[in-house]
Amino acid sequence: MLTFLFSPAIQAGINSGAYEIVRNQATGELIGVVRDKLTGRFVAHAIATLNNGMSLNPLFFAPQLVMDAAQMYQTHRGFTATLNSLSAIQTSLGILQATTAVIGVGVAAGVVVSGVNLWQTLKLREDVKQLKIDVKEGFIDLKKALKDQGIEIIQRIDEVAQDIQFQQHRLELIKAYGRFIEATKLMKTAMSIQDMGARKVELANARQTLGEALAIYRNPHLLSETSAAGKLRRLECSWAIEQTIALSYQLQGELVAVSDRVDDLQRQIRQDSLNVIESYQSEEELDFIFPEITRIHDHDLALLDSWKNHVDWTRSLPPEELKLLVSSDFSSSEVAFNPDSDVVSSYLATPPEQLLYEDLKQKSHSNSLRDQLRFMMQPELRREAESYINQQATIAEYKIFVPSNLQKTSTSTIANLYWYFKVRDEEARSQNSESISRGFRLATN
Repeated sequence: MLTFLFSPAIQAGINSGAYEIVRNQATGELIGVVRDKLTGRFVAHAIATLNNGMSLNPLFFAPQLVMDAAQMYQTHRGFTATLNSLSAIQTSLGILQATTAVIGVGVAAGVVVSGVNLWQTLKLREDVKQLKIDVKEGFIDLKKALKDQGIEIIQRIDEVAQDIQFQQHRLELIKAYGRFIEATKLMKTAMSIQDMGARKVELANARQTLGEALAIYRNPHLLSETSAAGKLRRLECSWAIEQTIALSYQLQGELVAVSDRVDDLQRQIRQDSLNVIESYQSEEELDFIFPEITRIHDHDLALLDSWKNHVDWTRSLPPEELKLLVSSDFSSSEVAFNPDSDVVSSYLATPPEQLLYEDLKQKSHSNSLRDQLRFMMQPELRREAESYINQQATIAEYKIFVPSNLQKTSTSTIANLYWYFKVRDEEARSQNSESISRGFRLATN
């Protein structure tokens, strides 16, 4: 379950029992909002979302959408919250798109793809935030940004730049990024318009432009021409666009539409990820996509779920409660977020997803690694594997692999057990087939 970080003063109130963290009564999930137990007033929103004590650092999702969600309903604060969210999405989109200039269209060698893996991408994004790198037309000076990655990476950048097929893709990506920037400008303008009818029209125009950008990123022909790694990066760009469309509805106060769009986006991410998993063709590509898809599952999908939970909670508020929320003063929430805090994962450290993958790779068959990703993104596939394991274990009289035990077992163990029994079953079938063939030959001689 996700938890939230609050300013020291607010946390002290929570610890003393004066304040409480709000829960969605329908789901029991925590909301990143605190209220005074005595007066019922909403007094603060979270300054960070945590998972196992670590601050979430997603690839494409803007955490501000969860942290600033309460402010979105306050006219006097919504503009700042919107700017924060759009800025975060723009930074992520620019970096994700820019790295396609290393990945290229075809399958790249492992050392090349590692130059823009999860860890390097997080570093590049931080450099953009700190204004060390400029994003122009959705691309950055990769030679400058990756100059310490070795000559092979630099050579690869030159090779991709000369590739005619990628040049065509690059022009389309520049067009898509341009549409996105145009749409975000319309959204910023909309937030400054006092007339609600005019604001609605401007946001509708922004959504139309975002739809044009989305169509380019999800162009089936362009996606079919690229590798699993390149496909994943373009799909991540499309998810950032989808997130922005949902945000535009939130700015209109259309919470049902927001909830529906976030729901659809979560399903889309899971299905897109499965398609990428099925399309990789080499160990090097698996090295690239495994940590990245794990990060998307544990960070981006988790935050999307938190956003939806927050929106659904707001929808459920009676009119007097919603009025109280809109009139709340959250100034006590606005403290400087200390990047050296123990709960913040440093972008300079190796991502835990990378460390996990390196450990699993030593213990797992390649097919098992693939299925671990599949089971993570589509739990019903894991349940099918559990059923198969139980069936084969019953035949082999392994009494420990009963359904109740399998449900408590880690995904990696389930995938490894599945392939243990799968290989065992196939070998038995092969031996049985050979025995039947031998018997037939003997009978006919």
